Amino acid sequence: FPPLVVSTAVQCVNMPLVRATITLQNPQCQYKFRTVGESMMHIYRTHGVAGLYHGMSAAVLKTVPKYCTAVVVKDVMDDCLPPASTPEQGLWRSACKSAAAGLSGAALTNPFDVIRNEMFKTNRSLSDTVIDLYNAEGFGFVSRGLGKNLVAVSIPITCTIFFTDALIQWNTPSSETSFGNVSRR
Repeated sequence: FPPLVVSTAVQCVNMPLVRATITLQNPQCQYKFRTVGESMMHIYRTHGVAGLYHGMSAAVLKTVPKYCTAVVVKDVMDDCLPPASTPEQGLWRSACKSAAAGLSGAALTNPFDVIRNEMFKTNRSLSDTVIDLYNAEGFGFVSRGLGKNLVAVSIPITCTIFFTDALIQWNTPSSETSFGNVSRR
């Protein structure tokens, strides 16, 4: 329950910045903004405070499952991979768990990234955007941009899980880790 609340709260705080950044990077935008601040002010002046939070539903729908999926996959991988007997094996094991978790979370939530970005471009509601995407592309929209999304979304998740796991291993006395009494260099 707490991760759901924290993840949702983070989305609420970040949403205006995300919206402004995507608007700034949109090559089809008729306005040529130089800064995120200019983009944010334009959205506010044009659509009010609600405009800064447009796309929030899709953002929450993508973020919460992304992190929940990543944690579940990491835990499943933790149970499936053989135990490490050296610190180096422990790091490789962490890398495998982290990569699987990051890729799974990114692939699962790719459709919500497509929906959110279309909502930003068109300023339409969640349901109207999904209907428009389906009418234009069928279910093909769910894989649109998947390759780029796997890189852009999975790398931060993978790194977060890997470095957290590595830090835990580093701070755990050798006798308590899965690699026995192997001393650290």
